[in-house]
Amino acid sequence: MDLRIMGSETAKGGFRNEEDIIRKFNNWKRDEDSQKWLKIMGYNLGEIDSVLAVKVSKCKTDVQVKVKITIKLKNIDDVQNLQVKLVSNIKGFNQVDKRWVSNYIGLWNISQEIVKLLKYYTGELPPCKSNTKDKRRMFLYEFDPADKDKLLKFFQDNKVMIVTDILKGRGRMAAEWMLVAQKIEKNARWILKPMNEVMNYFGSGPVKMSPQGSIYIGKITVQRKGGDGGRPTANMLQFKINPAELFGK
Repeated sequence: MDLRIMGSETAKGGFRNEEDIIRKFNNWKRDEDSQKWLKIMGYNLGEIDSVLAVKVSKCKTDVQVKVKITIKLKNIDDVQNLQVKLVSNIKGFNQVDKRWVSNYIGLWNISQEIVKLLKYYTGELPPCKSNTKDKRRMFLYEFDPADKDKLLKFFQDNKVMIVTDILKGRGRMAAEWMLVAQKIEKNARWILKPMNEVMNYFGSGPVKMSPQGSIYIGKITVQRKGGDGGRPTANMLQFKINPAELFGK
């Protein structure tokens, strides 16, 4: 079976946190799951000398795996960056990116007009009209039609860049793989996919308004963060996916 197109696998042990993933990689000589992960990444187990996995923070990569291999007496150090998504059930959304609107300006060259509309959308600015459903912010259907179309057009015009940045990231710490693991102690499952395939899956589909008045970029939801006990951080812009969808892909 081609491991790169293999479906989800049943894990012998459960996944409680990212440290479990790291321990499995570092115990690769005995751990069957990590051996399968390494094969999916294209490694020949017989050529591997050592594997060192470490936790990474504040970037798209959650776990970095350093693989030392020997091929025809040549020593090679290879590094793989993984984004890990732990899910408790098959239905449930997972945040992939959140920032203040102003922190996206330079990243995506957002015009001040779009910045202002996004701040109405998140509640960083109070609604520009009365009688909104939520006095703290505006849903997409509450914008004037021209402004609603401008917001949707912005995401459509910049779709590839936005999907890449929120899922993969940029630079040397960009995530090359997504590992989704069910966070249960028995009958756990996992699936490991190349990040480009993940981006194609979640980014496929039109940019449109959701029935609730949020924004869809394919299978990605763009919304006001909310929550946080009413703190200002509730007004950040948030991107969410349901990682468990990859199990049925």
